[in-house]
Amino acid sequence: MPKYVIEREIPGAGSLSDEQLKAISQTSCGVLSKMGPQIQWVNSYVTTDKIYCVYIAPNEEMIREHASQGGFPANSISEISRIIDPTTAE
Repeated sequence: MPKYVIEREIPGAGSLSDEQLKAISQTSCGVLSKMGPQIQWVNSYVTTDKIYCVYIAPNEEMIREHASQGGFPANSISEISRIIDPTTAE
């Protein structure tokens, strides 16, 4: 199943408290639970003004639906075509 990187523009994201991030995570998980097992949240990276999320889903439309239901921005959605890491150099 395809894997996607979602860029979410959230001004001040890097300054969100642990409680705020927990609430965002709980909202996301609640929406995912309602949408079913075909969409999965892998992890997210919080930066100063953005959150980058990795999801597994059958299509981009499902990612957009999750964002809509959760009230999250999905400013950019890119399908991951390959993954490389230091072992790729071997």
